[in-house]
Amino acid sequence: MGFSVFSLAKSLDGVSGFFQVVFLLSLFLVLFKAIQFYLRRQWLVKALQKFPSTPFHWLLGHNLKDQELQQIRKWVEKFPNACLYWLSGNRVRVLLYDPDYVKLILGRSDPKAHRTYHLLAPWIGFGLLLLNGKKWFQHRRMLTPAFHYDILKPYVRVMADSVNIMLDKWEKLGGQDYPLEIFEYISLMTLDTVMKCAFSHQGSVQLEENSRSYVKAVDDLNTLIFLRSRSVFFDFSPIFNMSSDGCLFRRACQIAHEHTDGVIKMRKAQLQNEEELQKVKNKRHLDFLDSLLFAKMEAGDSLSDEELRAEVDTFMFEGHDTTASGISWIFYALATHPEHQQRCREEVQSILGDETSITWEHLDKMSYTTMCIKEALRLYPTVPGVSRELSTPVTFPDGRSLPKGITVTISIYGLHHNPSVWPNPTVFDPYRFAPDSSRHSHAFLPFSGGARNCIGKQFAMNELKVAVALTLLRFELLPDPTRIPVPIARLVLKSKNGIYLRLKKLK
Repeated sequence: MGFSVFSLAKSLDGVSGFFQVVFLLSLFLVLFKAIQFYLRRQWLVKALQKFPSTPFHWLLGHNLKDQELQQIRKWVEKFPNACLYWLSGNRVRVLLYDPDYVKLILGRSDPKAHRTYHLLAPWIGFGLLLLNGKKWFQHRRMLTPAFHYDILKPYVRVMADSVNIMLDKWEKLGGQDYPLEIFEYISLMTLDTVMKCAFSHQGSVQLEENSRSYVKAVDDLNTLIFLRSRSVFFDFSPIFNMSSDGCLFRRACQIAHEHTDGVIKMRKAQLQNEEELQKVKNKRHLDFLDSLLFAKMEAGDSLSDEELRAEVDTFMFEGHDTTASGISWIFYALATHPEHQQRCREEVQSILGDETSITWEHLDKMSYTTMCIKEALRLYPTVPGVSRELSTPVTFPDGRSLPKGITVTISIYGLHHNPSVWPNPTVFDPYRFAPDSSRHSHAFLPFSGGARNCIGKQFAMNELKVAVALTLLRFELLPDPTRIPVPIARLVLKSKNGIYLRLKKLK
């Protein structure tokens, strides 16, 4: 018995010693991180001392939550050119919203900000959005022919078919007495368009129930990644992975990947048919997915399965979610400005006349409608901001400088609401974009700018025009005064409480 007690006591001493070692190591790690945090903060304060900032919490930063866009408007009015936006921990963004500042950054070749954009990688992989350097240039050059106007021209009819399917559904849902949350319907419509135009999909995903799961997954990923980028606690992957948000993120990624894998698999199967294969080979310009499947890189190699899926995931997201956001906010802007809505409607009616469909040739004639679309995109830019990590120091036109390694965010929302660039920036005024108007080359950037501007911007603009034109021919758009949408910053601009409109069927 004495031997047993002695052994137990010895064992307890061993366990106690182990926990003491663990405690001391943990304490050392905490102290090391605290010192690291302090030194990094001191360096940042010194490096950024010439850029103004409002007061912020030492750990949580400005902690704006869903008030980010409203705060940016205040900063733009208070601080000329740029200011600091402190996130949680030691993460800080230098917000730029002056056209000269923006032009300087977009004219450089700085990479996408790693700590922001790498959070997208488990979802969309390293495609055109996340690639940098030579690899990005190769992929951009490879995909550019897929957006040649010879490819885009026949897409207009496809876009019109998708829009009409959506409008048919709206007609069956009731009318102006039943306000409709429009974003999900528009998102399914833009997904339908992308699937048909870029991925040779047959049928309509708007009529397939499982498409809703993909749209919902993309919406979840949009929110989860944005909120994670603002959280010091979720910056550490093991903590995020163990959280409920981490579980939701993995499930949403799985749904998104299953969708894109199915698209790739289906197109590969279609190309096993000799007639279909020959049809593709005879084309002067290939559709997006066919460009990827037949691509040869400079070394003569085809894209790997991983690279292929990354590009498909990237364009599937960017080609439908950003466009859906744009159309939704344009509809809201027109609903709240009925005089401009009516003038757009009359313009479309005069252009189409007795014709029953819309074509490529009609689009350039919609001058006033295009002005209204651009003004809505100014007020509600689909991508509120883009970030770069400085690879070399930079000096701005006013002499202020930033060192290598600092992250700068081009606040497209701030730029578009800058009163020194756009007088009365909250007022909807399409004449800002009249044919004889003039403005700074980098004052209006709904599709970003520079070498890394949106490769699908013409595709998107065509779809916006088609959607607006056909919708105004069939419905009068009316706002729901009980539910005014509240714009919130996400990867893509969204509304905190949805976008509800009343739809009055025209005779």
